[in-house]
Order: sequence, then C-alpha cells, then structure tokens
Amino acid sequence: MNKLALESSPYLLQHANNPVHWLPWSDEVFKLAKKENKPVLVSVGYSSCHWCHVMAHESFEDEEVAALMNELFINIKVDREEMPDVDYFLMDAVQAMSGTGGWPLNIFLTPDKKPFYGGTYFPPKRMSQRASWREVLINVYQYFAQNRNEVEIQATRLHQHLINISTMNSSDEIQEENLDSLDIHVCVEKIMSQADIIHGGFGTAPKFPSTHTLKFLLEYALQFNNSNVLNHVTHSLLCMINGGIYDHIGGGFSRYSTDKEWFAPHFEKMLYDNALLLDILSKTYAITKNEKVLEVIEETVAWLQREMSWSNANGIGFYTAQDADSEGEEGKYYTWTAEEVKTILGEDFQLFAKVYNINKDGNWEGTNILYVKWDDWQQLSKSDKKLILDCKQILLKARAEKVPPLTDNKILLGWNSLMCKALVSCYLYIGNQNYLDLAIKNANFLLQEFINMKEGGLFHTYKEGKVKIEAFADDLVYLADALLELALATDNKQYYLQANEILTMLELNYKKENDVLLSYSNINKSQLEINKQEIIDGATPSSNSVYCKLMLVFYTDEQHRQQAIRMLQQMKTQCLKYPSSFSVWCECWAILLTKPITVKIKGEKAQTLYQQFRQNILSPFISFELVKFSGEVSIEVCKDNMCYLPVSSIEKAKHLIL
Repeated sequence: MNKLALESSPYLLQHANNPVHWLPWSDEVFKLAKKENKPVLVSVGYSSCHWCHVMAHESFEDEEVAALMNELFINIKVDREEMPDVDYFLMDAVQAMSGTGGWPLNIFLTPDKKPFYGGTYFPPKRMSQRASWREVLINVYQYFAQNRNEVEIQATRLHQHLINISTMNSSDEIQEENLDSLDIHVCVEKIMSQADIIHGGFGTAPKFPSTHTLKFLLEYALQFNNSNVLNHVTHSLLCMINGGIYDHIGGGFSRYSTDKEWFAPHFEKMLYDNALLLDILSKTYAITKNEKVLEVIEETVAWLQREMSWSNANGIGFYTAQDADSEGEEGKYYTWTAEEVKTILGEDFQLFAKVYNINKDGNWEGTNILYVKWDDWQQLSKSDKKLILDCKQILLKARAEKVPPLTDNKILLGWNSLMCKALVSCYLYIGNQNYLDLAIKNANFLLQEFINMKEGGLFHTYKEGKVKIEAFADDLVYLADALLELALATDNKQYYLQANEILTMLELNYKKENDVLLSYSNINKSQLEINKQEIIDGATPSSNSVYCKLMLVFYTDEQHRQQAIRMLQQMKTQCLKYPSSFSVWCECWAILLTKPITVKIKGEKAQTLYQQFRQNILSPFISFELVKFSGEVSIEVCKDNMCYLPVSSIEKAKHLIL
C-alpha cells in the first residue's frame, strides 16, 4: 500500500495498492525530487477512464515495472477531476509536444515542475511505432541523466510557451461596431458544414454530443427563425436518445459514441454530460412536445436520483461519474444476450427484441446494445409503448442483480451546479414541480456543504462530509448561473444575493489587474506558476464564456454590458475561426446583437405566470424581472428603448415581443 491510501479520491484509491510508490501532488513531493535529483513522473486519469484501467493493470500493477519506476522517478498520481488546474497545465504541455492528448496522461517533469516529455497510453510491449512503457521509462531517465542541461533548456522553452498561450493579450481589442450580425451567420454556416444530416451531430466517429454547439444553434434558430438549423438540432437529439449512447433501461447518457450512428458508446456516464443534455432536451420538449424526449428526461432524472445522489439534512449532492467497466469488461452491465432478455421477459420478448434490435448472435461483440429505430417506435400503438415501458422496468430490476460499475462518489461543485441549472430548466419547460424541488435541495446542499468556515470560501470537491481544494473559476461561475436561474424560478431573493456575492468574489480573486478575462485559479493562491484563462468550450462550457453570458442575460445595466463587450472583443477571432470550440461565446455574441428585451411580471401570481411564459414564449435572450405582491397580474414589455403599456396575458405579451 502506498501514500494514496490516505486520499479521498476514488481514482487515487484505485491505485493505493499498486506496487508503484505513488504520491499525491504537492509542493513537498517536488522538494523531494530536488533532494534526490530525480525527474518526476505524473500520471493523470480519472476513475471512469477505461484506458487508465488498462494501463494500470498492464504496467502499474506489474512488480518489475513498478520497481523500475520507483528506482528512477518520483511518481505522482493525479485525479484530473479533483485537480483540473494541474490537468490543464499538463495536457497543454503534452499537446504542445505531440499535437495530441487524452487520458491516461503520463508526463515527465523536472524537479521544478517543468514538463519535458509526455504522452498518453503506453503499452507493456512495443506496438508498431509506439514504444513500450518500460522503454519510455529507461530512455527518459537516461536522457535526463546524461543531457541534463539540454533537458532544462527545452523544459524552460516549453514552460515559456505554456505561459504565452495561457492568457489572452488584453491590448488586442476589436471595436464594438465590428461585432456585426453577418459574422454570426458565418459561424453558423461553418458549424453546419460539419453537420451529419443523416445521423445527426457533427463529423464522424468518435462522436460526442456537442451540447454547447447544439444549444447555440437552437438559440440561433429561434432568434433568426431558421427552420433548417432547428431541424438539425432536434434531429441530432432524437438520434442520440434512440441510439446506444442512451441507456434505455436505466436512463442517462454515455460520454460519447465510438461510431457515427450513436450505436456503440464508450459506456462511462458523466454527470456534466447528463446535466448539459437535460438542459437542452427540456427546451427541445417545450418546442416539439415530443413524448419520447419527455420520457428520456424523466428516466434520466430517475437515474440521477436512484444511482447518483447522496443526501443529508442539508440537501442532495450528485456523484461525479459511473465507470464503463464492470467485472473487468467494458459495457458488461449495460449489454444483454438475447437469451437473457427472453428468460426475463417471456412472451413479451418478441416485441421488445424487435423494438430494441436484439438478435440471437448479438449486435456488438457477441452481445446486444439496445437501440431504437425511430420509424419502428413511431409505428407502435399506445398499448405496445406501455408494454415496452413495463418491460424496461422488469429489466431494470433484473439488471440490479448484476455487478454494477464503480460510481465515483466524490461530489464536484461545478458539475453539480450544471445539474442544478438543468433541473431548473426541466421545471420551467416541463412544469414538473419535483424537478424544482430537487434543484432547491441540490443548491442548498452546495451552499451549505462546500463552505469551509475555518478556511473561508467555497471549495471544489466534497466527499463524506469533507471539502478540499479551493473552488476554481468554473465552479463559481456555474454556481452563480444556477442560483440566478433559481432566484427567478422561486422568487427567492436570497439566491440572487448569493450569486452576486460569488460574482464579486470572482472579480476580486480570479482576475488580475487590467485583465479582461478570469484566471482559472484564485490569483492569490494558485499552486502553479501558470494560471490559465479558460476560454475553450470543450466538454464543459468555459468559465469565461458563461461569465460573459451572465453579464448579458441577468444584468441589463450598461456597466455589465460593456464588460461583456470587452470579453467578446478578445474572442471574435477565435469564434470566427473555430465556432464549434467557442459556441457559448458565439451564443454571447448573438445575445449582444439582439435588441435587449426585458419582461416585468407583477402581481400575486407572478411566479406561476413566469413559468408559463418560459413554456410558451421560447424566444431567446429575454431578461425577466418579477415583482410579487397582492394584486392583479400585469406584464410590461420593454424593448427598443421604450416600455409598452402593461398587458394582462401571455398572448398579448407575446404579440409585443415578436
């Protein structure tokens, strides 16, 4: 057993019994490396990473390989979800060196934290042009020992490059008048040129949900009344919910599909993916009223409550992820043989097998991934659909007898905040009070449990009553976003005040003087010399793009608008070149180009009317003000620098808005 046994991260605990003398990341470890004059090996992964498990079994559990690692290096294990700042730093380094990245991430540093060589997965034996892990260890150590001066020079150059790319140049400003609407259309055209019009989504395999991109396109389609773009968004989401990337028995989406048809997923389930998909699916339901979309939302929230939640007197928190593997096999928990299903369902097997494409020989590696052909589903009668739902419940109960995949039971502030906001959206667009109640319990949990009174401030990760690692910019921005949504949905001004406190904290502690963009870590406490300004909308939206959106949507004063403009001035070039990687920024841009609309709802039933408003008027980028008092309802619409006379119904307000 090594030093990881004292850690709380499920990923680090997976490696606690490795013969490798793993150490958690800390300044003390690098002091040890200096004392022993050894290079540092940092291996980064996460608990639900399939190839991390593979390399651990092949190499880190091997006594001879471990002995070599222990002799030549100081070895550090990092959970990328627990320490995203370290992961960003090391991933940028590997991508700069090799042009690619991923996990497991294995990188070698000098004792003063400067990377000089790295890669991702290395096999136990040489494969084609890929060196074995043993070869890498020996060659890296020899090069470090025999060419130390050259290593230091190269590492210093790379380190300077990483510093240069980690921040935007505040002087590179673009005039506001150049932020014209034509460029937004160009961005959409570029994105749509990559659209898979047959299978939905974008590009080919592997295929990710690209949720931010779809959300931007959805808002764009509503803003500019573009039916082609709207159809692609809805088609893409329907393809996903019918494909194998969706868990048709238990609910929830896998991280990505290994093929372009959404058939064969990489089976790990991440909290953030499901939060982002619930958010866009809820609005899609409000637009389409598609019963299948509603069914998927209901099943996914049920999965969240059944398998991904932890509660106490303060509320509910949601776990981070579920593994792809169980019993040493990827997807075993989620796949079925025809004989298994037939034994469980009996006479209902034939219909179920037809709908979910189960065959005797299997449709994937000798077993069956469940998926639906949309035309087959639409042709089912109401009674057959009811029978299918009953069969799914029977199979869910039977699946509970299997060995489940590992659940990463740490609770992350940022990912929980994304889910909190998604649950508010589900309430607003669907009208189910249970979703709002769940969001409130989650928000209360975050506000109570993620504060350490002794140290002050909010923290990034929580497990079994203990918080650790100060919150990052995305944690705080996502939380503020969720609280502002909750403030409107509940008419609880306390949420609004708490969101304002968080945004003030960001301005004071996460932005350097004269910088326009937020730094990722607290500028006064960052453990790395390089404090990245996160701008890419990747698996999760960037902290800066969401911050910019808050300035435009929730605050209507000129000061916040100018702050958003300054941020967008720096991002225009990136949006035009790579709109798919900056899609939340593009959404901000579209908001800026929209004439501001504010709707003030007053009266005793203001809250109820607000919910109805969100379900029936789907135009994007409207700011709301609610004033609750005893009296008749009035709705005041303000746009084009004027406010219309108050009206008494949503239909009349809709006429003024549109």
